[in-house]
Amino acid sequence: MRTPLSVVIGAGGTGGHIYPGLALAEALRRAVPDAVISFVGTTRGLEGKLIPGAGYHLHTVDMIPFDPSLGAKRYLLPAALLKSGAQCRAILKAQRAQVAVGMGGYPSAPVIVGAKMAGLPSLIHESNAVPGRANQFAARLTSNIAVAFDRSRAHLAGGQDAVTTGMPIAAALAALDRTALRTEARRAFGVPPGARLVLVNGGSLGAARLTAAAIGLAERWRERADVHLLIKTGPAQLADTERQLAALPGARAVPYLDRMDLAYAAADLVVCRAGSATVAELAATGVPAVLVPYPHAPGDHQTHNARVLSDAGAGLLVPDAETTAFRLAGLIEPLLADPARLAAMSGAADPGNHARAADLLAAKVLELASYPTSYTREYAA
Repeated sequence: MRTPLSVVIGAGGTGGHIYPGLALAEALRRAVPDAVISFVGTTRGLEGKLIPGAGYHLHTVDMIPFDPSLGAKRYLLPAALLKSGAQCRAILKAQRAQVAVGMGGYPSAPVIVGAKMAGLPSLIHESNAVPGRANQFAARLTSNIAVAFDRSRAHLAGGQDAVTTGMPIAAALAALDRTALRTEARRAFGVPPGARLVLVNGGSLGAARLTAAAIGLAERWRERADVHLLIKTGPAQLADTERQLAALPGARAVPYLDRMDLAYAAADLVVCRAGSATVAELAATGVPAVLVPYPHAPGDHQTHNARVLSDAGAGLLVPDAETTAFRLAGLIEPLLADPARLAAMSGAADPGNHARAADLLAAKVLELASYPTSYTREYAA
């Protein structure tokens, strides 16, 4: 009897690590429909909502962030890592896992430690142009490294041998045809014919700076029927944002966007943070962007992520401190008035491997599990 494929994925904290992990899980299920896929995270991040919501089991472990701002608590990190690594070893054995995968973020490091303890093959995926501390550590424990962007290789032990798979994105985005979906998408968001839609996306938790600037834009454009705003606030800012937008009919606030394919198809321009998942989605879908990197990201990695698009001419980079309604209007209004320039920005985006990254990463997992299928042969090339 064939042994069922069992894979444990460490992913947590923010959507930037969780959604790529879910995209990998989808790809593994496409390759091996009866695969047993489970996740490891903590009780503090978004994984507690997103992973069970996607239909996967979440194991939680005791782990603290790789964060110098913890002060004296950072000295507890080695003990916490050993404890959580032992917890992961028990999880891997209970799941009869053949491979452990770390998708970055502090909840994933214990999975790689646990795999080392259990003598199991492991793989890490680094999503940012500048790796986070957890993966910088985990890269020393495995020889199997995949990266979303070539420029992150120089920052990882063994990075010269890393495989550039791109960033795993949801299947709906990997296959997105913006033109074909545009009419349906604009109808879904109530965008009238001929109007431009600016999507303001602060990430999975929202971004107060971007939301405040978007409200200012809505006030500036209150008399314009040709520009509409869709503002993803995150749940914490929704009520206050809706109150401020009550008299501004051209703007709409939402806490989440469950259908990012519809949002990208409807949008003419996106104003957003520069998390790695967002940058990969923009590159794959070709949506022009104004990128506002989160200024406190470790290693300023969001600025490095943003430059992947801005250096190619597919986006504009604006520092967080300069992000006001006035500053954004000075950039956005000329773009909206120049369809040829928007089209050029869209065409400048390099989709790379992002649309097939989940399949490439899944093929690597299957290879490590010694689980040969036609799927692994197809994506090994």
